[in-house]
Amino acid sequence: IFGPFSQRNTLVVGMIMGVAVIPIIYTISEDAIRSVPNSLRSASLGVGATPWQTALRVVLPVAGSGIFSAIMIGLGRAVGETMIVLMATGNTPEMSMNIFSGFRTLAANIAVELPEAPRASTHYRVLFLCGVVLFAMTLVINTTAELVRQHFRKRNAAL
Repeated sequence: IFGPFSQRNTLVVGMIMGVAVIPIIYTISEDAIRSVPNSLRSASLGVGATPWQTALRVVLPVAGSGIFSAIMIGLGRAVGETMIVLMATGNTPEMSMNIFSGFRTLAANIAVELPEAPRASTHYRVLFLCGVVLFAMTLVINTTAELVRQHFRKRNAAL
């Protein structure tokens, strides 16, 4: 139903990248949640809120900017990862919508092909264009993340 199966495929890369990124997101999110002042927790519990209500309506909104930052740092790690993707996909230079086939990311493509590309050739210039596209994507994602983080901070500044 999904076509031919290869041991090095997109699904495997997704699982490996999840394993590589989850510890980063977890530790930064944990720091953000622990940085919520105990006075806010105590005040919430003092007015009769349950521990779940305190967690959902006080702690998570205050720690929201830190949790969002953790997710964006994890996303940046996943986007910039070259070698895990290169090894787990089998260095397959093909585009397919089948999750059981291999692929190659822009970063992996630059890492593999740039040393072999003749200087000043069209191939060399296209690889540099790939680098510019990757940089632009990263810049847009990071700028958007910073704007959203500032929005979270302004919203919770009164707390």
